[in-house]
Amino acid sequence: MKMKRFVFMVLLMNLLILPAVTARETDRNVQFDRGTELFSEGDYSGALEEWLAIYKTGYTSSPLCYNIGNAYFKLNNIPGSILFYERALLLDPTDEDINYNLQIARTRIVDRLEEIPELFFVRWFNVVSLLLPSNTWAVFSIVSFIVCLVLLSVYFFTSSYKLKVVAFWVALVMLFFASISLANSIRSRNLVYHNESAIIFSPQVRGKSSPDDSGNDLFILHEGTKVEVTDRVGEWLEIRLSDGNKGWVPASTLEII
Repeated sequence: MKMKRFVFMVLLMNLLILPAVTARETDRNVQFDRGTELFSEGDYSGALEEWLAIYKTGYTSSPLCYNIGNAYFKLNNIPGSILFYERALLLDPTDEDINYNLQIARTRIVDRLEEIPELFFVRWFNVVSLLLPSNTWAVFSIVSFIVCLVLLSVYFFTSSYKLKVVAFWVALVMLFFASISLANSIRSRNLVYHNESAIIFSPQVRGKSSPDDSGNDLFILHEGTKVEVTDRVGEWLEIRLSDGNKGWVPASTLEII
């Protein structure tokens, strides 16, 4: 009796929640299409308003961020366009259009910093991790680990030598895949939801030697430049430039990707 009541409650909740979710998704699609129509008519401010309204609800996707970046670019807001192209790239790192538009936007910034090349295996690890959402990698990891446990059970309880050998080696492969999937899940989540990269939004900001206005000026940055946040003290952030230099800037001068 209790089980029937539980099943009934679950079904009732689904019947109540599903229409609301569907309606919200429909409204979001209509709003997105309205922004696309405004963009094609040359009303970039109107399109941006529609798309940002969707983004501010907490919904995010590569196409949405990409279109917001395009609208900002058309409005000559270069830091805004770079910010959202970078966000779109995190969600779909293989998209050639996003990469191309990002490079075009970067040609419009003032600062030209020498970059320290990222180690190739770190770059590839990041790319692979972003190919799938964090939750998908986590599911792969759990399933692989369960299969590994099943195969180990076969190894311990079967009397067939050949089956023992096969079960043991396949279990090791599944354990390895589970570990890799878990690492990709953690990395993907960190890159997307705990990203420490940021874009300078102030027309000009001076990097200080200490987290206060009395610090010595170390460098000058302009809007659109990408930096890495390494520390925080009050309303000041320590940033690292692509050339390796570090300095402190007010938190209000940049936006986290």
